[in-house]
Amino acid sequence: MVYRLFSQFLSRSLVRCLLCGDSCMHSSGLCDGCRAELPHLHSACECCALPLPPSPSQSGRQCPRCLQHPPAFASARAAWHYAFPIGQLVQRFKYRGDLVAGHSLARLAAARLEPMADRPDLLVPIPLHWRKFLFKRGFNQAQLIAAEFGRQWRIPVAARLLRKRGAGASQQTLTRARRLRNLIRSFDVRQPVRGLHIGLVDDVITTGATLEAASRALLEAGAWRISTYALARTP
Repeated sequence: MVYRLFSQFLSRSLVRCLLCGDSCMHSSGLCDGCRAELPHLHSACECCALPLPPSPSQSGRQCPRCLQHPPAFASARAAWHYAFPIGQLVQRFKYRGDLVAGHSLARLAAARLEPMADRPDLLVPIPLHWRKFLFKRGFNQAQLIAAEFGRQWRIPVAARLLRKRGAGASQQTLTRARRLRNLIRSFDVRQPVRGLHIGLVDDVITTGATLEAASRALLEAGAWRISTYALARTP
């Protein structure tokens, strides 16, 4: 039901580009010119998706932090830098309920991030605590993104596999270490995952602390491998 409503919102936007307002019939809701100017993430750490300087060899690259302290998840991929206009579209989606912007981003990101090999068995969105879901946002942006990824990749989505234990305060201004401390034991695994390759889905990777905490919970529950996917990555 939620995904159908999400799709209906998008279908109403296919007249004008979401960014420039020009005529647009592309299914993403963004015209050719605006899509070409999106800040694609071409060079990044394969573990945490942190943007890295361009290099002749783009495979197997890791940032210094991941070399010293590998994360619990095996890999992270993001479609774009969290920069203009991606940041603005994500904020419209996440904080102003612009489902058209969210669906446009999810559709474009799914095409860029689709795993060609070693595909996850299951996609799992990072959950919201029920208080935030009901009283602040009314929807879980990661769940809507995962639904579009699952549709395009033909991978099942388990929207309720993870549960967030506490609402907690905003973590936007905290360091990665503080975020990790706040998130210790913050996720419950509610369905069997033993031996599965899980694809965790979120909207933006900032420090990776949320994905780290969720990955640890899944691995402790018996998951075999965790891959992570997001729309964008901050520097």
